[in-house]
Amino acid sequence: MGSLRSILKHPDDFYPLLKLKMAARNAEKQIPPEPHWAFCYTMLHKVSRSFALVIQQLDTDLRNAVCIFYLVLRALDTVEDDTSIATDVKVPILIAFHRHIYDRDWHFSCGTKEYKVLMDQIRHVSTAFLELGKNYQEAIEDITKRMGAGMAKFICKEVETIEDYDEYCHYVAGLVGLGLSKLFHASGSEDLASDSLSNSMGLFLQKTNIIRDYLEDINEIPKSRMFWPRQIWSKYVNKLEDLKYEENSVKAVQCLNDMVTNALIHAEDCLIYMAALKDLAIFRFCAIPQIMAIGTLALCYNNIEVFRGVVKMRRGLTAKVIDRTKTMADVYGAFFDFACVLESKVDKNDPNATKTLSRLVAIQKTCRESGLLSKRKSYIVKDESGYGSTMIVILVILVSIIFAYLSANHHNN
Repeated sequence: MGSLRSILKHPDDFYPLLKLKMAARNAEKQIPPEPHWAFCYTMLHKVSRSFALVIQQLDTDLRNAVCIFYLVLRALDTVEDDTSIATDVKVPILIAFHRHIYDRDWHFSCGTKEYKVLMDQIRHVSTAFLELGKNYQEAIEDITKRMGAGMAKFICKEVETIEDYDEYCHYVAGLVGLGLSKLFHASGSEDLASDSLSNSMGLFLQKTNIIRDYLEDINEIPKSRMFWPRQIWSKYVNKLEDLKYEENSVKAVQCLNDMVTNALIHAEDCLIYMAALKDLAIFRFCAIPQIMAIGTLALCYNNIEVFRGVVKMRRGLTAKVIDRTKTMADVYGAFFDFACVLESKVDKNDPNATKTLSRLVAIQKTCRESGLLSKRKSYIVKDESGYGSTMIVILVILVSIIFAYLSANHHNN
């Protein structure tokens, strides 16, 4: 019922949502027959449905390399995330993980749900990894080694300063950006991007996730995961967990806005990186998550709900981004429009209002100077739904028929 209510409220979500559903079904049908590859792609759909969709368009060799790169790092992340593992056990595994991926017999049981399955059967990922081209293997091994060492460092170290925060985000996400740039280059499709631009691509996504996931991380059992830097949150509260209490709502939102302002530093680098991409499939693979990130920041900014529950872009809007992000004009348009949404939410009394506005003006300036804004699609932010009651009734009927058909089809299969 929730999704139907959303479609009635945003009727122009319907077609992109339908296309997304069909694309997801199509992607599941394209899972390779070999057992180890079947495991890898099935697992990819389970741990990240949206990521599984965006990599489908890549050429086969690059798609396989990116799939394995993602699963190796997801497995590494599962070890880091499991707060029940003793530090003296966890640290050596993180440091040696880049060697374990060459060993079909190695496994380590940790994590929960699908992540536990990934760790228990990681031999399939190793088998697939060993079939990749040497240049892909070397890039994946190098990033895994550097990331494991960085994660091990932060197991024993708090995120105190903004410098620590940037360093931690570099290890867990900036290196993903560097690794992807290496894989794109190894495929022969792209020039090798600079480390600093590649790093910014990862940091923009990671900082967005850290902001959005505050409540989930702080409530982690048996031990809280704390990634917001003390240098920022200590200006507003005595302890990071104090932000979730209702009596601190005003300070919590100010701290949140400070965090969003920090994340916006990376937006211009991301635009420069994406503008240099030549291959359409690689461009879409990079652009869709970045648009989702700035959209999520616009949603989180000045929003107390970040401290009360899950804040994320509605599925229909996600479907539109996936469906309609095809050119750099679309990216500039999305970044410009979401920057405008952010600008409209800035309270002049917020302690960081001036800094936030200056960052947003810089993003808008970059987008304007591209000369492509006249081609932008404002659908990403604005939902001009001039639909009358007749159109809504038609849409309800169409939705009912199509979902009934898909359901019947599914049972027949």
